[in-house]
Amino acid sequence: MAFGQGSGLQRQVISTLDNQGRDVMGLDTLAWKYPDNSIVSGSLLTVESNHFCVLKSRGALLDVYETGQHQIITPDKPILGNIVQGFFGGNSPWQYEAIYVQRSKLLAQNKGIATSKEMAVMEYTVDYYVHVDTKDDAVKLITHMPFAGERIPIGELTAYAGPVIEQAINQIVQVTPMEQVNERIHDIIELAKGHLSEFLDIYGVHLNDVKVLIMPQDARMRELISLRAFGMSEIEAARMYLALRMADKGLISAPNAAAGMPFTIGGQTLGTFDAGAITGLPK
Repeated sequence: MAFGQGSGLQRQVISTLDNQGRDVMGLDTLAWKYPDNSIVSGSLLTVESNHFCVLKSRGALLDVYETGQHQIITPDKPILGNIVQGFFGGNSPWQYEAIYVQRSKLLAQNKGIATSKEMAVMEYTVDYYVHVDTKDDAVKLITHMPFAGERIPIGELTAYAGPVIEQAINQIVQVTPMEQVNERIHDIIELAKGHLSEFLDIYGVHLNDVKVLIMPQDARMRELISLRAFGMSEIEAARMYLALRMADKGLISAPNAAAGMPFTIGGQTLGTFDAGAITGLPK
């Protein structure tokens, strides 16, 4: 894959577009390093409308570029000016880094578990949008977020944010009864949003919309809570859950289970479904 024109000490066209005109950063990359660091004075730097570009040399920040095409004039040392002109035709032989930073909103997601007041295990999913807004933010990102290769994927950001989100959610969920957790979802969202926004600001990343979904990890418990949402008591919800499972197996006594009534054939009681006990069920 080639991204520029020329190599070595020749002037280049530096861009995030590959030979087919596709943006290599896509929708899951916060920052990307241009793969050729032999950039010389006079090279043309292209910055798309949804990017910043940070130019560095030997770890030092030289400039941050916004949308447009820019000719790079590298800061040659004056004492070496004649040498540079004579041996390299005016082009600096020193190496530079061009790092592109995404300005578009990217979707991030974190998943985890929390425990309710009764120590019931709850699963949560947090979806949120992030973006880098200014040139200063772009510098913060590449300064504080390390590169694991040539790019910083959105997954690296979510890995950093995971403990912050977990702490915020557990702060409320751990003191809330399981059935009341979703009644406090607004408080949970606001707390998670505040903690996450403060954390991401260190990296120059701005937080946008946040959505939180919390549910019991156990599938049976989710169904029971759903039945309770219809206004059923705990015993009624348990009977209905039992009846639905029996109906799935084709058992004709399912309606009796739902009503809590005994099941009889020919005057003989085969099973009872009452508030205190459920007996006579098939093994």
